[in-house]
Amino acid sequence: MTVTIVGAQLGDEGKGGVVDIFGDAVDVVARYQGGDNAGHTVVHEGDEYKLSLVPSGAVRGKTGVLGNGCVVNPRTLFDELDALRERGLDPDVRVAKRAHVILPYHRVLDGIEEEAKSEDDQEVGTTGRGIGPTYEDKAGRRGVRVGDLLDPDVLRDRLEYVVPQKRAIVENVYGLDVTDLDDPDAFDVDALHDEYTAVGERLAENDMAVNAGEFLASAIDDGENVMMEGAQGTIIDIDHGNYPYVTSSNPTAGGAATGTGLSPGVVGTGEVVGIVKSYLTRVGSGPMPTELGGVEGDTPGYDEQGAGENEELATYIREEGGEYGTVTGRPRRVAWLDMPMLRHAARANGFTGFVLNHLDVLAGLDEVAVGHAYELDGDVLETMPATTEEWARCEPVYETFDGWPEVDWETVASEGYDALPANAQTYVEYVEEELGAPAYAIGVGPGREETVVRHDPFQ
Repeated sequence: MTVTIVGAQLGDEGKGGVVDIFGDAVDVVARYQGGDNAGHTVVHEGDEYKLSLVPSGAVRGKTGVLGNGCVVNPRTLFDELDALRERGLDPDVRVAKRAHVILPYHRVLDGIEEEAKSEDDQEVGTTGRGIGPTYEDKAGRRGVRVGDLLDPDVLRDRLEYVVPQKRAIVENVYGLDVTDLDDPDAFDVDALHDEYTAVGERLAENDMAVNAGEFLASAIDDGENVMMEGAQGTIIDIDHGNYPYVTSSNPTAGGAATGTGLSPGVVGTGEVVGIVKSYLTRVGSGPMPTELGGVEGDTPGYDEQGAGENEELATYIREEGGEYGTVTGRPRRVAWLDMPMLRHAARANGFTGFVLNHLDVLAGLDEVAVGHAYELDGDVLETMPATTEEWARCEPVYETFDGWPEVDWETVASEGYDALPANAQTYVEYVEEELGAPAYAIGVGPGREETVVRHDPFQ
């Protein structure tokens, strides 16, 4: 059986924690897209683990697979595996031979290009980890794949073809001298070949490189349960998100098929669980119609309009929810829940159920609002418009709910859904009705024991 975990918003919804919550019945957890820009936090037996590449299930002893839709930074991968081993764990992680490799020149160029865009106010707000440039090389058929690292001769051929092109971009497009960069070896064929030949040897010695589709299909044929874990969220999907403020891959459920090698029929006959934060956050630029305050450098128009009239409320929610990027530490922009966004996500992914996280963060407020619809040019819209420019002009139509008190959330989680404050139940049931799907679980704290589980998708 398969269960696909998808972010329903702009990322940071708590997908890693959900993988952990439903992890008992899981045998294999597969990441199907993204790279080490996708931070996720897992709390297990009181210990907190911050991961950016290793699949979340590794913390609980599950086999992890980085699918062919991922872009893999071997430095990050080995650092995280070594750190987990130092904490007494024994992670079993496999990497698709078809996955593309993030090389040092990708990271360097990511920083150079984003800085150049910032001069024209066109920056996207990337993490600078080389994700976009690696996917560009993949589409341009000049990428280096994990399988290439296993053959030193093939690796050298790949590097001798692509590295001169990257040097030319630095020198002829951006007018920089490679020798003046912080990492000139990023553009040195011999240095790269030495380092990544050693990476290939380590992958081979530990039997880590696999044909992902075959590996996962065999696991399913053997009766194992496979959970597919998407990074980021639907609204930064390159095809279904608010382009160009998007990631370079497909976090939506369709990406689970292309990013693992399993068929759409396998993915579609399993469960697709949307992960929803009870409010909305985002790191980086782009529209956000229900935004409460603002973050300098990210919120459009911040310099002209200032922080916004609800900045105090935004700051409160940010602090209560710990809303800072797992990878970058950047403060997240904060907004009320956006229902047109969620309707779009439900349609694009086909949610069979969802998990509503961080409900406890909103406790203590007198009133909680939801962007129920948009107004655009005199029309009322129930879902997101197709272009980012139109979305930026949307004005939210709010629906308000009475707030709920602070309670002992761990006790609520142990007693079940009926122990939730009545107004919190009203909020959950509103989301269920609008999405046409049940809430499988409600997160009321960071740990597994602080989750109200109503249905296990593996049962």
